[in-house]
Parts: sequence; C-alpha cells; structure tokens
Amino acid sequence: MQTEKPGFLQRLQTKWKLESLFQVVMVLVVFACTGFTILFIKNPILDFFGVERGGGQGFLNTVLYLLLVLPLYQIILLIYGFIFGQFNFFWEKEKQIFRRIGKLFSRK
Repeated sequence: MQTEKPGFLQRLQTKWKLESLFQVVMVLVVFACTGFTILFIKNPILDFFGVERGGGQGFLNTVLYLLLVLPLYQIILLIYGFIFGQFNFFWEKEKQIFRRIGKLFSRK
C-alpha cells in the first residue's frame, strides 16, 4: 500500500501551523503583493537618496537597500496581512524576526 505524499500547500499549512489551505493561499497572496509593491517603490526610494544604479556603487546600494527598503518590506507585509485577514500570522513572524535580531546583539 502506497501512502500519498502531502502536496506543497499541505506542507506549508503544516509548517506555518495554519488552519486551512485557504489561509495558506492568502498568506502566499500577501507575500506576492508585498513583493510587487517593493519592486515598484524600491527604485524611487533609492533615487530619492541619490543612489545611482551601476557606476560601482553596488555596496552603497546594498547598504541602503538593507537600511531603507527591507524595513519598509516588513511594514508593507503587515499592511497587506491586515487587508487579507492574515495580520496575526505575519505579526507573529515579525516578532520572531525581532527576537532573533535581538539575540544577535545581546550575546556576550
């Protein structure tokens, strides 16, 4: 007798401890919307701070991306999470991220 292997969405449901496949799909929609939003606003943000693409400023681009765009990604993720009814899921993930970052700086 062969047991059927759980599909991709079922594995995500288990990993993320979600209640339904619909909730998994909504979480994936939130990630997609957040990614597209960042795609559209990243360049204007970097332009505002005078960072030119190319021209040997790859390091500066990376630093500014990490300092400006990445935190904005987290905020937009929560906004879309709220819009699509998944705020609690994303808020818990944000708290996990902040705890991990805090542990990096608190080690002696």
